[in-house]
Amino acid sequence: METVHSKDGTEIAFDGIGEGPALVHVGGALNDRGSGAALAGLLAPRHTVLSYDRRGRGDSGDAPPYAVEREIEDLAAVIETAGGSAAVYGMSSGAVLALRAAAHGLPITRLALFEPPFVPAHDDRVTRARAYNTELTALLADGHRGDALALFMTNVGMPAEMVRQMRGAPMWPALEALAPTLAYDSAVMDDAATGAELPEDLLGRVAVPALVLDGGDSPAWMRDIARRTAALLPAGTHRTLDGQTHDVDPAALAPALEEFLTG
Repeated sequence: METVHSKDGTEIAFDGIGEGPALVHVGGALNDRGSGAALAGLLAPRHTVLSYDRRGRGDSGDAPPYAVEREIEDLAAVIETAGGSAAVYGMSSGAVLALRAAAHGLPITRLALFEPPFVPAHDDRVTRARAYNTELTALLADGHRGDALALFMTNVGMPAEMVRQMRGAPMWPALEALAPTLAYDSAVMDDAATGAELPEDLLGRVAVPALVLDGGDSPAWMRDIARRTAALLPAGTHRTLDGQTHDVDPAALAPALEEFLTG
């Protein structure tokens, strides 16, 4: 583990592995830097892969009040320690953070995104995203981390009975410790203001080469959003990984990333 300090002084922990051009991995909700370890190992022979704990997670620090701009500064600090510029891969809400960072002007050379979870305009998911943000905020304010975690899981489609079973599993305390950062992901998605609608203006400002990936077995609406995201990016392309879902297998993902990064 290594650390770097963000602009506001927050310590950000990261792991680096491999040799070659830098690639920074940005995890999604409930991910820490360990979530990218398997992918990093597959890419390491030709890339230096940096996986970091987003603020409030793992060994990274935190500093209230939260703002998406602070997370962009965190990513900027990791890119700086990687040599001043880097390719970036973002997963789910981490893909949206990476998009916001690229639009902000960070020195990102290439951008790879897996299933950014935007929602179509005028879809009932917009209303649900706003309602989710309101309920999540209230639960976390009252200290109900377990209930907030359960809310997130049911919101993304996990059956309620499965969530009840998970609450007794050994992994639950570690996940519950990450629950406050669910509010950070909700802010990255802009749930409260826009209901996570596809941000056409923001996407139009991302000029770097970008690859948007989805899984062939993911829900149709998520695959459609991936295609639409790619189409709105000035230098965007789209690719489907057959047989994959939102829980993408690193062994299926790594070759697609390798081809994009070296193409």
